[in-house]
Amino acid sequence: MKNVIIAQSGGPSSVINNTLRGIIETCKYFPDKFGTIYGGWHGIEGVLREELLNLSDQSEQEISLLRTTPAAGSIGTCRYKLKDKQQKDFQRILEVFRAHNVGYFFYIGGNDSQHTAFKVSEMARTGGLDLIAVGVPKTIDNDVGDSEFQLIDHTPGYGSVARYWAYAIQAANEENHGSSPADPVLVLQAMGRKIGYIPAAARLGDPNREMPLQIYMSESGVSAEEMADKVNDQLKVDGRCIVVVSEGFELERSDKSLLQSTIQHVKDSFGHVEYGAAKEAAYQQVVNYLNEVGLKARGTARGQVPGTDQRHAMIYASTIDLDEAYKVGQKAVDIALNDGNGWMSTILRDPGPIYHVRFDKVPLEKVALSERTFPEKWIAPNRIDVTDDFIRYAEPLIGPDWPSIPLVNGLQRFTKFKPLFAAKKLDPYQPEAE
Repeated sequence: MKNVIIAQSGGPSSVINNTLRGIIETCKYFPDKFGTIYGGWHGIEGVLREELLNLSDQSEQEISLLRTTPAAGSIGTCRYKLKDKQQKDFQRILEVFRAHNVGYFFYIGGNDSQHTAFKVSEMARTGGLDLIAVGVPKTIDNDVGDSEFQLIDHTPGYGSVARYWAYAIQAANEENHGSSPADPVLVLQAMGRKIGYIPAAARLGDPNREMPLQIYMSESGVSAEEMADKVNDQLKVDGRCIVVVSEGFELERSDKSLLQSTIQHVKDSFGHVEYGAAKEAAYQQVVNYLNEVGLKARGTARGQVPGTDQRHAMIYASTIDLDEAYKVGQKAVDIALNDGNGWMSTILRDPGPIYHVRFDKVPLEKVALSERTFPEKWIAPNRIDVTDDFIRYAEPLIGPDWPSIPLVNGLQRFTKFKPLFAAKKLDPYQPEAE
């Protein structure tokens, strides 16, 4: 009987802890197979530092509350990337696993995290370690896998942020409709880096296209002059316009020169641009430009950034997303028991008009460092909208009901694990990349 380490990496989501719960509870179904279940405190960094939170000794109530506990505060997350040259890190992971009799490693995260899971699985093979490593998908960006949707249909976390934007647009429309004489243009910035799945989800709030809504994804390829013309054309018809812009949208002239550089040089350890750390975000540049060019309506353009609440506001979580996040965690344990090392649990959609998914496995090497793009065929001919095919793809993911969140004295009750850490058996260690 071997022990278990579960860890998380990358940005949080509303449903990531329900995946954690799925793994914990399913491992407990098999006490003859799985020993003590540990959480890597802040991802692979916690493994390197030998900071292992004992999850087996936490109360059933706290484990149950993971269902509606957002973000990653329960066991923490990180943005630490294992690179080939960091051989000391690899050796340290082997030492920690051996010291704590770990035979199962589950890593929850996006494309970079799946690369880490893959590297650990390969390390186990080459290092002679009796270890099964399984990746578990998570990312609000929905960019893991392939553009043909054969490796994964959608990632846990995306359905909830899509729901957030559907509701945000409904509320923004009420705001814009009421205040349009003074503020005819409202510019909203969506997360997702340069991948268009999140801004595209704004259309789910208006599937019948009744609002004066324009969506500018990084993939749209619309110049600054074209944007101003399209916004002003909308103003001439409706007197107002709601603009959703991707955080990675670059405002360019028609000659392809940047009005002002939107390429940020602040990057995380995965090498991704941190748009939230920008001195001037994409939405602000759009607001500035539209006001400088001039609007064909009285008033000015204004903007806002919903920020990280779109990925951790539990009240907006999709019940479909919560259910699938749990089951993809369960599937990871099933893979560990029956298929062995080097797989990622996945969600695949059955064809047909009735939404139905199945949980399967794909080789980690196929999803490690993958990054699928937003399909060109889902961008409308006018380049500022999405097609009905995208709506049919994404609409089932947002779910039909509100999540039931426990309240105590009117406040949300989230998981509070006791700080029960495994006794350290090795010398202190500083991760190589720090």
